[in-house]
Amino acid sequence: MSWTTILCIAVGVYVLLCIVFYFVQELFMFHPEKLPKHFRYKYPFPHEEINFDMEDGGNINGIHFKVPNSKGVVFYVKGNSRSIKGWGKFAKDFVGKGYDFFMIDYRGFGKSRGKRNEQIIYNDLQHVYKWLAKKYTERKIIIYGRSIGSGFATRIASWNNPRMLILDSPYYSFIHQINRYAFILPVRWLLRYHIRTDLFIRKVSCPIFIIHGRKDRLIPYRSGERLQEAMPSNSKIFPIDEGGHNNLPSFPEYHDYLYEILNNDELYKKYLKEHPEKNINAA
Repeated sequence: MSWTTILCIAVGVYVLLCIVFYFVQELFMFHPEKLPKHFRYKYPFPHEEINFDMEDGGNINGIHFKVPNSKGVVFYVKGNSRSIKGWGKFAKDFVGKGYDFFMIDYRGFGKSRGKRNEQIIYNDLQHVYKWLAKKYTERKIIIYGRSIGSGFATRIASWNNPRMLILDSPYYSFIHQINRYAFILPVRWLLRYHIRTDLFIRKVSCPIFIIHGRKDRLIPYRSGERLQEAMPSNSKIFPIDEGGHNNLPSFPEYHDYLYEILNNDELYKKYLKEHPEKNINAA
C-alpha cells in the first residue's frame, strides 16, 4: 500500500470522525428523561407546577417551591441529565434556608417540549427570569448554575441584575471543556454549543460565588479558579477538598458554604460593586 493511499485513508477516517462528532454530539452532551404530560410531581415540600408556552410553539415545564416569608428565590439552572423529577430534591437545600426555589426542564427533558439549541435555551431561561422578576424584585433573585447549567446561568446573569450568581462545578468555557477530550478535532467549528462562560462572566456585575470540588475529574477545579481569576473584584471560590463532580451536597462544607453565601450580608456587600442598569428585556 502506497503512502498516498495511506494518507487518503487517514484523511477519510478523520473526515468521517468529524461528521460523526457533528451529528451525534447531542447524544453525549444531553441525557434527558422524558415524562408524560399527566405525570404528577411528588415532593415533601409545597410546590406548584408552572408551564410556559413559548412563541415558537415550544413548552417549558417547571416547579416552584414556596416558603412563608421567603428571603427571595433561587432560580436553579440544572445539569444535563434526567429531569426535574429527580433534580427537585435539591430544593431542600434552599427552602430549608428560607428561600423559594424555582427550576425548569430544558426542551426535550421531562415535560418540556420543542426544538433545542444554545440560543433557544438562553431565550427560554431569560423568558422565565423575566417572569420571576415580576413576582420578586431582581435583588431577591439568586441564579444558581450547576455543571452544564453554570454556563447558561452566567449568560442570564450577564443580561440582568440578580442579587447574586452561584456556580456549582462550572467549566471555564464549554469549548475548552470539550477540547480536553476531542483535542484532535476542530472543535471550535464542529461544536454546536459553545457556551462561553469565560466571556459571559466578564459582564456579570453582581457577586459571583463558586463552589467546586478539588477532586472533580469531569470539570477540573482549575476551571472554577480561572473563572474567579477573571473577575477577582466581585467573585470568590469555595473549595471542597474531597469533593468530586456529583457529590458536593454530601459534604458538610457545601452546606456551610451555601448558608454563608445566602445569609452573610457582609460577604455579599464585600463582593457587590456598582454597575449600570441593564435592560431586562435583553435576549
